Amino acid sequence: MNDAMAFPAIAGRAFIVAERPAGDGAGSRRSASSSGVCGCAGTALPRGVQGFTLIEMLVAVMIFAMLATAGVVLLRGGVEGQAAIGRHLDALADIQRGLATLDADLSQAAIRISRTQTGTFAPAFFGRAAQGSEPLMQFVRDGWSNPGTLRRASLQKIEYWWRDERIERIGYPAVDGAAPPEPAVLFDKVSALAVRYRDRQGAWRERWVPETPEQMPVAVEMILTRGTDAPLTLRFLVGTALGQPEGVEMPPAPGRGDNAN
Repeated sequence: MNDAMAFPAIAGRAFIVAERPAGDGAGSRRSASSSGVCGCAGTALPRGVQGFTLIEMLVAVMIFAMLATAGVVLLRGGVEGQAAIGRHLDALADIQRGLATLDADLSQAAIRISRTQTGTFAPAFFGRAAQGSEPLMQFVRDGWSNPGTLRRASLQKIEYWWRDERIERIGYPAVDGAAPPEPAVLFDKVSALAVRYRDRQGAWRERWVPETPEQMPVAVEMILTRGTDAPLTLRFLVGTALGQPEGVEMPPAPGRGDNAN
């Protein structure tokens, strides 16, 4: 038999296969390509190399899109959660500052009759129900800090207002006859407010109208509602409740508030 045999041409191409000699053994086994003989026009892929089908590519793209979407959702949730925590902490800090200011003012209230800007006398303390046309409270406090060592008294006249859903504080530069400066906002978004005043007998009043100019309440209670939050109840001692008779039940410690149901 000849060393090589030719097959009929297919589509104009001839295939030549080298015939393996008899007794050549395993060492003589080699393909047509290794023996220098050409294969089928070089169009076939090497053995073991395969591509991806269209369905496999679509599945891979879909999985990648799902992972990317989940990552974006997780990242967005983390950013929104951090922003909500920041807003909550800011609101809590505002409440703490407001409590500290109210506590400092009311606990240091002094028995001091003052004059208004028009020269009329004002009692040591007067308080009204929650409304916007008149101040909620007006009194004189002691212990006005003076870090700049200015030539002024340590007494300061204080007013609290509730208007435009804000609780504002006005600190006058002088006790008698001074014009009110720009107010400072203690609480904003206050949609509802109720104020009560406690007398020496332990009764709560909606308005504080003193029988004498020097008469002052024992404590002040404020129930405020901010937006959709639960009502917040705040109670403060006035002038540290000096001169109160023994045996009268006192309200909670100044500045301590409980959420009302």
